[in-house]
Amino acid sequence: MIEHINFPLILGAALLAVASPGPSTLAIAGTAMAQGRAQALALVAGIICGSWTWSIAAALGLGALMLAHGWVFEMLRYLGAAYLLYLGWKSARSALSSAPLRLRSVSSRDHRAAFGKGLAMHLTNPKAILFFGALYAVGVPADATPAEIASVVVAVGLQSMAVFVTYAQVFSNPRVVGLYMRLRRWFEGAFALAFGFGGLKLLTARI
Repeated sequence: MIEHINFPLILGAALLAVASPGPSTLAIAGTAMAQGRAQALALVAGIICGSWTWSIAAALGLGALMLAHGWVFEMLRYLGAAYLLYLGWKSARSALSSAPLRLRSVSSRDHRAAFGKGLAMHLTNPKAILFFGALYAVGVPADATPAEIASVVVAVGLQSMAVFVTYAQVFSNPRVVGLYMRLRRWFEGAFALAFGFGGLKLLTARI
Protein backbone atom coordinates (compact mmCIF):
# COMPACT_ATOMS: atom_id res chain seq x y z
CA MET A 1 0.00 0.00 0.00
CA ILE A 2 1.50 3.34 -1.03
CA GLU A 3 -1.52 5.62 -0.63
CA HIS A 4 0.00 7.37 2.38
CA ILE A 5 3.06 8.50 0.42
CA ASN A 6 2.55 12.05 -0.80
CA PHE A 7 3.47 11.49 -4.46
CA PRO A 8 1.97 14.80 -5.72
CA LEU A 9 4.09 16.78 -3.25
CA ILE A 10 7.23 14.75 -3.91
CA LEU A 11 6.99 14.82 -7.71
CA GLY A 12 5.85 18.44 -7.79
CA ALA A 13 8.78 19.65 -5.67
CA ALA A 14 11.24 17.49 -7.60
CA LEU A 15 9.92 18.77 -10.93
CA LEU A 16 10.34 22.39 -9.86
CA ALA A 17 13.87 21.78 -8.61
CA VAL A 18 14.96 19.87 -11.72
CA ALA A 19 13.27 22.06 -14.33
CA SER A 20 14.27 25.43 -12.88
CA PRO A 21 17.52 26.95 -14.22
CA GLY A 22 20.54 25.66 -12.32
CA PRO A 23 24.10 24.40 -12.98
CA SER A 24 22.92 21.11 -14.51
CA THR A 25 20.15 22.47 -16.71
CA LEU A 26 22.30 25.37 -17.92
CA ALA A 27 25.17 23.00 -18.73
CA ILE A 28 22.83 20.71 -20.66
CA ALA A 29 21.38 23.63 -22.61
CA GLY A 30 24.79 25.11 -23.34
CA THR A 31 26.24 21.78 -24.46
CA ALA A 32 23.24 21.08 -26.70
CA MET A 33 23.66 24.46 -28.37
CA ALA A 34 27.45 24.28 -28.77
CA GLN A 35 28.13 20.58 -29.37
CA GLY A 36 24.85 19.04 -30.44
CA ARG A 37 22.16 16.74 -29.11
CA ALA A 38 24.23 13.55 -28.83
CA GLN A 39 26.89 15.16 -26.65
CA ALA A 40 24.23 16.77 -24.48
CA LEU A 41 22.50 13.41 -23.99
CA ALA A 42 25.80 11.86 -22.89
CA LEU A 43 26.13 14.65 -20.33
CA VAL A 44 22.53 13.99 -19.23
CA ALA A 45 23.32 10.31 -18.65
CA GLY A 46 26.11 11.26 -16.24
CA ILE A 47 23.94 13.80 -14.41
CA ILE A 48 21.13 11.26 -14.04
CA CYS A 49 23.51 8.65 -12.57
CA GLY A 50 24.71 11.23 -10.05
CA SER A 51 21.13 12.14 -9.21
CA TRP A 52 20.19 8.48 -8.64
CA THR A 53 23.22 8.06 -6.39
CA TRP A 54 22.21 10.95 -4.13
CA SER A 55 18.57 9.90 -4.19
CA ILE A 56 19.29 6.32 -3.09
CA ALA A 57 21.75 7.46 -0.42
CA ALA A 58 19.22 9.92 0.99
CA ALA A 59 16.39 7.38 0.95
CA LEU A 60 18.39 4.67 2.72
CA GLY A 61 19.93 6.97 5.29
CA LEU A 62 16.77 8.88 6.13
CA GLY A 63 14.67 5.75 6.51
CA ALA A 64 16.89 4.51 9.32
CA LEU A 65 17.25 7.92 10.94
CA MET A 66 13.54 8.69 11.04
CA LEU A 67 12.68 5.32 12.53
CA ALA A 68 15.18 5.91 15.35
CA HIS A 69 14.67 9.64 15.93
CA GLY A 70 11.34 11.34 15.23
CA TRP A 71 12.86 14.82 15.60
CA VAL A 72 14.92 14.25 12.42
CA PHE A 73 11.68 14.31 10.44
CA GLU A 74 10.71 17.76 11.75
CA MET A 75 14.21 19.15 11.36
CA LEU A 76 14.40 18.10 7.72
CA ARG A 77 10.92 19.46 7.10
CA TYR A 78 12.05 22.92 8.17
CA LEU A 79 15.31 22.62 6.26
CA GLY A 80 13.33 21.64 3.17
CA ALA A 81 11.05 24.64 3.56
CA ALA A 82 14.04 26.95 3.98
CA TYR A 83 15.65 25.50 0.86
CA LEU A 84 12.51 26.01 -1.21
CA LEU A 85 12.24 29.61 -0.01
CA TYR A 86 15.91 30.12 -0.90
CA LEU A 87 15.28 28.81 -4.42
CA GLY A 88 12.30 31.15 -4.65
CA TRP A 89 14.46 34.11 -3.66
CA LYS A 90 17.08 33.18 -6.26
CA SER A 91 14.45 32.87 -8.99
CA ALA A 92 12.88 36.20 -7.99
CA ARG A 93 16.25 37.95 -8.09
CA SER A 94 16.94 36.48 -11.52
CA ALA A 95 13.49 37.53 -12.78
CA LEU A 96 14.13 41.11 -11.67
CA SER A 97 17.59 41.20 -13.25
CA SER A 98 18.04 42.31 -16.85
CA ALA A 99 21.41 40.56 -17.15
CA PRO A 100 21.47 37.91 -19.89
CA LEU A 101 21.38 34.25 -18.87
CA ARG A 102 24.71 32.53 -19.41
CA LEU A 103 24.53 29.01 -20.82
CA ARG A 104 27.68 27.04 -19.97
CA SER A 105 28.87 24.44 -22.46
CA VAL A 106 30.78 21.45 -21.07
CA SER A 107 33.59 20.78 -23.49
CA SER A 108 34.57 17.13 -23.86
CA ARG A 109 36.38 14.90 -26.34
CA ASP A 110 33.75 12.18 -26.69
CA HIS A 111 30.53 10.83 -25.18
CA ARG A 112 32.37 8.98 -22.43
CA ALA A 113 34.10 12.16 -21.31
CA ALA A 114 30.79 14.05 -21.37
CA PHE A 115 29.20 11.32 -19.22
CA GLY A 116 32.05 11.56 -16.70
CA LYS A 117 31.75 15.32 -16.45
CA GLY A 118 28.01 15.10 -15.93
CA LEU A 119 28.47 12.51 -13.19
CA ALA A 120 31.16 14.57 -11.46
CA MET A 121 29.05 17.72 -11.72
CA HIS A 122 26.16 16.15 -9.81
CA LEU A 123 28.15 14.13 -7.29
CA THR A 124 30.07 17.21 -6.20
CA ASN A 125 26.90 19.27 -5.70
CA PRO A 126 26.13 19.24 -1.93
CA LYS A 127 22.71 20.80 -2.52
CA ALA A 128 21.53 17.57 -4.16
CA ILE A 129 21.75 15.48 -0.98
CA LEU A 130 20.08 18.27 1.02
CA PHE A 131 17.23 18.47 -1.46
CA PHE A 132 16.65 14.73 -1.61
CA GLY A 133 16.88 14.46 2.17
CA ALA A 134 14.22 17.11 2.71
CA LEU A 135 12.09 15.69 -0.10
CA TYR A 136 11.88 12.22 1.40
CA ALA A 137 11.44 13.53 4.93
CA VAL A 138 8.36 15.50 3.89
CA GLY A 139 6.71 13.09 1.46
CA VAL A 140 7.63 9.68 2.86
CA PRO A 141 6.38 8.62 6.32
CA ALA A 142 8.79 7.13 8.83
CA ASP A 143 7.08 3.72 8.66
CA ALA A 144 7.39 3.37 4.88
CA THR A 145 8.56 -0.04 3.71
CA PRO A 146 11.70 -0.53 1.56
CA ALA A 147 9.44 -1.23 -1.43
CA GLU A 148 7.57 2.04 -0.91
CA ILE A 149 10.80 4.01 -0.59
CA ALA A 150 12.09 2.32 -3.75
CA SER A 151 8.92 3.37 -5.60
CA VAL A 152 9.65 7.00 -4.70
CA VAL A 153 13.28 6.72 -5.83
CA VAL A 154 12.19 5.24 -9.16
CA ALA A 155 9.41 7.80 -9.73
CA VAL A 156 11.64 10.79 -8.96
CA GLY A 157 14.48 9.33 -11.04
CA LEU A 158 12.32 8.70 -14.11
CA GLN A 159 10.80 12.18 -13.89
CA SER A 160 14.25 13.79 -13.64
CA MET A 161 15.42 11.73 -16.61
CA ALA A 162 12.46 12.91 -18.69
CA VAL A 163 13.14 16.57 -17.82
CA PHE A 164 16.88 16.45 -18.54
CA VAL A 165 16.41 14.58 -21.83
CA THR A 166 13.80 17.14 -22.86
CA TYR A 167 16.28 19.94 -22.14
CA ALA A 168 18.87 18.25 -24.36
CA GLN A 169 16.33 17.81 -27.16
CA VAL A 170 14.78 21.27 -26.94
CA PHE A 171 17.97 23.31 -26.61
CA SER A 172 19.50 21.70 -29.66
CA ASN A 173 16.93 23.77 -31.62
CA PRO A 174 18.17 27.38 -32.04
CA ARG A 175 14.63 28.77 -32.45
CA VAL A 176 13.53 27.37 -29.11
CA VAL A 177 16.62 28.82 -27.44
CA GLY A 178 15.80 32.27 -28.78
CA LEU A 179 12.21 32.04 -27.54
CA TYR A 180 13.32 30.92 -24.08
CA MET A 181 15.83 33.76 -23.81
CA ARG A 182 13.12 36.30 -24.61
CA LEU A 183 10.74 34.86 -22.02
CA ARG A 184 13.36 33.97 -19.40
CA ARG A 185 12.28 36.52 -16.81
CA TRP A 186 8.66 35.36 -16.99
CA PHE A 187 9.75 31.77 -16.41
CA GLU A 188 11.90 32.83 -13.47
CA GLY A 189 9.00 34.77 -11.98
CA ALA A 190 6.76 31.71 -12.22
CA PHE A 191 9.42 29.55 -10.55
CA ALA A 192 9.79 32.13 -7.76
CA LEU A 193 6.06 32.02 -7.01
CA ALA A 194 5.97 28.23 -7.09
CA PHE A 195 8.99 27.81 -4.82
CA GLY A 196 7.70 30.44 -2.40
CA PHE A 197 4.28 28.79 -2.21
CA GLY A 198 5.85 25.37 -1.67
CA GLY A 199 8.11 26.65 1.11
CA LEU A 200 5.29 28.38 2.97
CA LYS A 201 3.06 25.34 2.54
CA LEU A 202 5.75 23.19 4.07
CA LEU A 203 6.21 25.51 7.04
CA THR A 204 2.50 25.60 7.86
CA ALA A 205 1.65 21.97 7.11
CA ARG A 206 0.50 19.71 9.91
CA ILE A 207 2.29 16.41 9.47
